[in-house]
Amino acid sequence: MRDAFRRVPQSQFHEASNGIIRANEKISKEMKTMMRFGLLAVLCGWLSLSANAVPAQSPWEQPAAALAEQIAGILGPGQMRLTFRNLSSIPASELPDIQRLLEQDLKTRGVTPAGDESANAVRITLSEDARQRLWVAEVIEGDQTQVAMVELAPAPPASTPAPSGLLLRKDTILTTRAPILSALEVGNALVVLEPDQIVLSSRAANGWQELKRVSIPTTDPLARDPRGILVASQDGASFEARLPGVRCTGSLLSAGAATDWTTSCSASDDPWAIVTPPAGTTSSTSVASGASVLRAFYNATRNYFTGVVSPSLDVELPPFYSAALLPRAAGKAALLVAGIDGRVQLTENGAVSLVAGTRDWGSDLGMIRSGCGTGTQVIASGSGEAASDSLRAYELPTLEAVPVSAPLAMQGAVTAIWSAPDAKSLYAAVRTAPNQYEVDRVSALCN
Repeated sequence: MRDAFRRVPQSQFHEASNGIIRANEKISKEMKTMMRFGLLAVLCGWLSLSANAVPAQSPWEQPAAALAEQIAGILGPGQMRLTFRNLSSIPASELPDIQRLLEQDLKTRGVTPAGDESANAVRITLSEDARQRLWVAEVIEGDQTQVAMVELAPAPPASTPAPSGLLLRKDTILTTRAPILSALEVGNALVVLEPDQIVLSSRAANGWQELKRVSIPTTDPLARDPRGILVASQDGASFEARLPGVRCTGSLLSAGAATDWTTSCSASDDPWAIVTPPAGTTSSTSVASGASVLRAFYNATRNYFTGVVSPSLDVELPPFYSAALLPRAAGKAALLVAGIDGRVQLTENGAVSLVAGTRDWGSDLGMIRSGCGTGTQVIASGSGEAASDSLRAYELPTLEAVPVSAPLAMQGAVTAIWSAPDAKSLYAAVRTAPNQYEVDRVSALCN
């Protein structure tokens, strides 16, 4: 047994140990070399990916380059003063990027921004309508002005949040073969404004029973799409009707009666009452200088309101088709107008601002106090010509219209919208077929 465990000579032991150490050192060097090459390969791969990565392209690069090309073609190399005006729904946070891109593109073409000492000026206006976006450059050289422009595709539709549960419903209260400009229920009576007459009806068991028709004297021919307004008094005992160049009034002869009306009409170019406090309210909402009634001048030849209102709002309103008053805190109010250019703007605290999220709105809008959500909603018609129009409720917590109901199909084209005297509902005039019209009462249900 002892022969199996013979002692190894010390010299051989040292030689074997040194061999093992040398082998380990060789393996260690090879592993370190492999690790270095591996790390270097990873680093080179990362650098290669970083070098080949394409930065996200700004959606404004192409239109900025195209507009800069046109401006440079007009001015040639030199200096100019550059100013911007945003009349589109592009957020203000995007404007610095647009200006930076445009200035860079101009510099590469030899046109550099300068201060007021430059005799050349370029005014950039970013605008849009329901069909397209348009960037316009007014290039001013001395007393000469040339225009360059670039068309962009319409803005992509904003993501629509799920409706908050508010439900719109309608009740048809009248059908007729004559166009309807406006209608309202005053007590137990129904007043309907047509292009050439006022129709008075009283409530009956089977609906509305016509009482009489009052002809409206007009001296000027009406527009192809005439407009008119009916406004009820606070006590519900009288009304005012407005047509281009004409003012009519109607009053009940005895309190509580629905059949004894006296009416009169006269020529008038006074402004129309477009905003009145809801009937039955004890406090009014101030729209300007403590006034609760806002009147607007109507351009009969152009078939829209000029933008001049009384009392003055101390801001310049655009020409518009319709308007609605939105109550705010502390008895204040904001005025919403549907402009003739397809844009919707809000006047509040002495400023006029563009409202986003309204590209699908038509020219008619109104306000209801439903008590749902924020308590007040804007009802807007759909945009464009349609055989079957729709209405939808929106809220404006900021300068963006947020839909809070599903669209309500109207079975025809909506020709006018106006709030009920108590503002708890609104009326819509609908052309359901050629020579066939109806008045629908639209209200909101909270879910």
